[in-house]
Amino acid sequence: MFKHIIVPLDGSSLAENACAVAISLARLFSAEVTLLHLLEENPPANIHGERHLAEREEAEEYLKDLCRRLDIEDLQLHCHVHEEAVTDVARGIVAHEQEVAPDLIVMSSHGPKRFEHLIRGSLPQQVVSFGKTPLLLVPAATIPDRPLALRRLLVPLDGQTQHERTFAIAKDLALATNGTLFLLSVVVRPSELWGERATVSRYLPGSTWALQQQAMESQQHYLEQRLAELKQLGLEAGAEIAYGKVAPTIARTARKTEADLIIMATHGKFGSEAFWANSIAARVQGKTSKAILLVPL
Repeated sequence: MFKHIIVPLDGSSLAENACAVAISLARLFSAEVTLLHLLEENPPANIHGERHLAEREEAEEYLKDLCRRLDIEDLQLHCHVHEEAVTDVARGIVAHEQEVAPDLIVMSSHGPKRFEHLIRGSLPQQVVSFGKTPLLLVPAATIPDRPLALRRLLVPLDGQTQHERTFAIAKDLALATNGTLFLLSVVVRPSELWGERATVSRYLPGSTWALQQQAMESQQHYLEQRLAELKQLGLEAGAEIAYGKVAPTIARTARKTEADLIIMATHGKFGSEAFWANSIAARVQGKTSKAILLVPL
């Protein structure tokens, strides 16, 4: 499944939280891991309250020391410092998708999101937006030396064929971990529709309600098909159709099911574009402390 995992690091202990998760996944899938640091043009003096790595020699020594601290002898562990300073860190990380061909990026969340953070977009959101590689966002509160449990997986689905990649990744991960999958489909209330759909709902409430009922029936059929597929593989699985706002419902269901990981598709919007487009992935990130695996469409 995953054969090459990269972990972008900035020298902070917060970013290092992603290492234990990447290593546990590497052991699970016999994957190699690359610890990556990009030098920045005009770098800030501090990052997350710690001194920022601004020189090549300093960054190389940091990564070598981190490898020693991780003490990993059973894995292929590489260190890479991109020497040419970049002006855009997110695009620099994505450029390494062609250079080292990873199939997973693991990054640490940087804690609660303020309004200006939502407008600009977080670094992981930008990486997903610019690239095509799935990104695992590790909670900021993750204990560095404790691997992330991956036994209960929540998968929001809406029946669209373009989201089948998300279901396939979730299925493979559950097979590898002998985990339990919980499928969730959320049907939005007419009063909570967004954009053009809200306008239609306001002027044609009867038609909108009929369409909502059809959506419920369609989603029920879709989830039943997916459950049958999972049970044929011997996986433990459950499913639910919920009615309400999508992002809060996903976050609430993650708490209710005690999910270790939320696996969801994203259209790659970030910052103000995600804010005004009502991006579900961006809003879920602001409402949960769970780990999230974002799969770009």
